[in-house]
Amino acid sequence: MNLPNKLTILRTLMIPVFLFFLLTDCAGDYSKWIAVVVFILASLTDFLDGHIARKYNLVTNFGKFMDPLADKLLVCSAMIALVGMHRLSSIVAIIIIAREFIISGFRLIASDNGIVIAASYWGKFKTNFQMFMIIMLIIDLGTSTAVMIENILIVIATALTIISLVDYLVKNKQVLSEGN
Repeated sequence: MNLPNKLTILRTLMIPVFLFFLLTDCAGDYSKWIAVVVFILASLTDFLDGHIARKYNLVTNFGKFMDPLADKLLVCSAMIALVGMHRLSSIVAIIIIAREFIISGFRLIASDNGIVIAASYWGKFKTNFQMFMIIMLIIDLGTSTAVMIENILIVIATALTIISLVDYLVKNKQVLSEGN
């Protein structure tokens, strides 16, 4: 069990802690701030585990499987909670979550054919905007400027989700033909 894998496990274990503080007022007005700090720390482990794994050649099959799964669990659970809190449209959450299922299925087909598909820059931009969107929606400053920024982040994150999906499918369309 190397450091990147430990960070991935830590990120996965942080999800229920994040959700607990996001969805309860157990710490009063501090609950949302604790939730946002836990979310940011969990998001940072995503960057760190991948960076460390690549830099020190610590890439493992466990990491290849669990890292993207932990990322999806973190982002999807945050968005589902934000829908329940009436902070995010269910349509946006469905688009983003559907993209994750489609890409996961596509990667599974590729893997069955011995093909490894690397993440694209579009996917990385998408992830960063989703993280910033979630952070702003949790903080919920309520000012007109903050609401405008939240809405811009939602539009950009959704657009990047669609663009990254199309880019991914176009660049890897041979996977579907090889799967037949």
